[in-house]
Order: sequence, then C-alpha cells, then structure tokens
Amino acid sequence: MSVSGAETERRGGLLLVGLGLRQELEGLAAVAGRLAAAEGVDLRQLAGANDPDAALAALTAAPAGPWLAALPLDPGLPLARGGSWAEALGAWRQPCLLVVRGEQMATGLPAAGAALLERWRVPLAGLLQVGGDWQLTERRRDGLAWLGWLPDSGAEITENGDAMAALQQVLRGRWRVLQAA
Repeated sequence: MSVSGAETERRGGLLLVGLGLRQELEGLAAVAGRLAAAEGVDLRQLAGANDPDAALAALTAAPAGPWLAALPLDPGLPLARGGSWAEALGAWRQPCLLVVRGEQMATGLPAAGAALLERWRVPLAGLLQVGGDWQLTERRRDGLAWLGWLPDSGAEITENGDAMAALQQVLRGRWRVLQAA
C-alpha cells in the first residue's frame, strides 16, 4: 500500500474515523456533514470500504480542494484481504480525525484509538468528542490531542454555537499543520 507524490500533493482531505461496532459508527457521516457545512468544504462519500486502496484512490482522484469524508467501519478491524484500514491510512499518509461518542468516554477507546493510529503512523488531526458531557479538566489530564466537543444533534448546536466555533478554530490550525507536513 503506497501512494505517489502526485496523489499526496492533491490530497487536502480529512477522514473521520470512529471506533466500535456499526451502531457506534452510524452518526459519523452526520458529524462529517456538520463539519463540512461549517467549514464550507466538500463532503465526499467513501466507496468500497472493503478495499482501502481503491477507496482512498477514488477520494483523492476527485478535484483538488479541501474535503471531509467518514469511514463507516472501525479502522482497526482486520479486512478479508488482510491488513486493516489503519494500516492503509498510514501507508497513504491520510490525515484523520478520531471521533469518540460521549458514551465511549468511560472506556479506554479514546487512548486505544489514538495509539492504533499512531502505531500505523496515521497523521492524526486530533480527537473530537460528540455528545455526552464535555469535561475539559479530564480531557487535559488524559494527555490526548483533543480538539473539542460537539453536541449530539444539530438542534443543540444553536444553543452550543460556541462549541462549533471553538472546534473550527482548532481544527483549521491542525489541518494547516498536517498539510504543511
């Protein structure tokens, strides 16, 4: 699994990844849509989740420019053809944003997910908590690269517009750093 220099230059996208079973990942596409709309970037669909190389090639073959997409399965799961999405993401140097649901915060999943992506050298923009109670002190204490928090539903966003504004500011900075690397 390798990527050419031309593909690296054209890639300006961020892939949202989550951990868990299909039911834990169902809202990931909606989060990608909310972030893409807020940032005014292209929302792309990932085709062929069973073949990471083909799916990533299709994502990066589209017209240049910033984009967001969501991976509909856990990147650590082994694939039928061998390897995993985490391995492919690292080989392609595809920047990712790890999305953690509020109910997953009481588990080791945030740290395990960050470690998995680090293991495969996936450029990690950071972690985003969706839903649940945002506990800033706890997030600082766990030492992970948290970008912030978003409410679970779009209806709550009007009440928590500051959360989206803060997230956008941090995300833009991290995205710039990743693109320059």
